Amino acid sequence: MNARMSRGRALAGAIALICALALAACGGSSSSSDPAKKPNYAGGIATPQVAAPPLKLKDSLGQPVNIDSYRGKAVLVTFIYTHCPDVCPLIVGHLHTALEKLGADANKFQIIAVSVDPRGDTPKTVKKFLAAHQMTGKMDYLIGSRPTLEKVWKAWHIAAASKATKNNPDAVEHSALVYGINGSGKITTIYPANFSPQMIVHDVPLLASQ
Repeated sequence: MNARMSRGRALAGAIALICALALAACGGSSSSSDPAKKPNYAGGIATPQVAAPPLKLKDSLGQPVNIDSYRGKAVLVTFIYTHCPDVCPLIVGHLHTALEKLGADANKFQIIAVSVDPRGDTPKTVKKFLAAHQMTGKMDYLIGSRPTLEKVWKAWHIAAASKATKNNPDAVEHSALVYGINGSGKITTIYPANFSPQMIVHDVPLLASQ
């Protein structure tokens, strides 16, 4: 129990720090203070690098997905919803561009999106969303019941809350960062919602090799 609590505190601290780094990295890049020991990532660097929390859900096709099965690859984890009018399409659009630019290195890369809207994200809406953004078969989109997803949000320190209004009944306010997981399963980098696709192209081979 003590070890689990300690790991949770370490993750919370790391996420708080890399969030600050990510904001500082908007429009630029960050580098390691010791290039001889650490890769020169374009994204904000997690310090310390901690194991990614468990992430084991079903995707929109009903297939089980476990982040642990992607060891040896660079994994990007983001939290989005299909009815999002701005930030989520921006994130997915940039990920699509990064995939296109990666070429052969795309096989070292896996994208996982986790829903922040359990009511609105259904197999039907996810299928439509992925098709609209040319990401069908190119990313895992994980959905589930609110209790199930809330456990994941909590483990990953993600804020997600309905902000429905009369004019926008589907609005959801949520954390919009993208987490980079290295080949060993550790949170290594983080990217703001407006990241440049080239940042991902640069970092994927480095993340996969670690």
